[in-house]
Amino acid sequence: MAIETNQIVSIEYEVRDGANIVDSNVGGAPLVFMFGKGQIIPGLENGIVNMAIGDKADILVKPEDAYGEHNAEATQQVPADQFAGIDLEVGMSLYGQGEDGGTVQVIVKEITENTVTIDFNHPLAGKDLMFSVTINNVRDASAEEVMTGTPAENMQDDSGCCSTNTGSSCGCH
Repeated sequence: MAIETNQIVSIEYEVRDGANIVDSNVGGAPLVFMFGKGQIIPGLENGIVNMAIGDKADILVKPEDAYGEHNAEATQQVPADQFAGIDLEVGMSLYGQGEDGGTVQVIVKEITENTVTIDFNHPLAGKDLMFSVTINNVRDASAEEVMTGTPAENMQDDSGCCSTNTGSSCGCH
């Protein structure tokens, strides 16, 4: 039976870019999301749609269904004095606020005496990604989860801690 929109899905995964593991939650807290709401990359969501609890699969996700193609023009030279107090290194990730108020991640590509070249491409843009996925759980969302788009497992209580049905505490003590 196919996973349906508004169902809450819990997965364990490892993602590789070639031979390199670029992300994994194996042995840790599962990734819990609401299916059909764009909370994970489209290629992975499409790849798990026909899976069931306990199923394991390797899913190849192409760049256009993940973080997009690499755009060579998505760089900007910024005056070096805007990074005063930051010990910059080529290849490091920096986070800032975009024009829309959201968080933007950039990669430092080049550092000169007067300028810093930053790259706005996602670090995994242009890459084929291989996900090794296990479906831990699939359940129907509650009315509140459908309304908020947030699974109960990912909700925070008034103290800022996550309340979970699985007993994990999201690092809160």
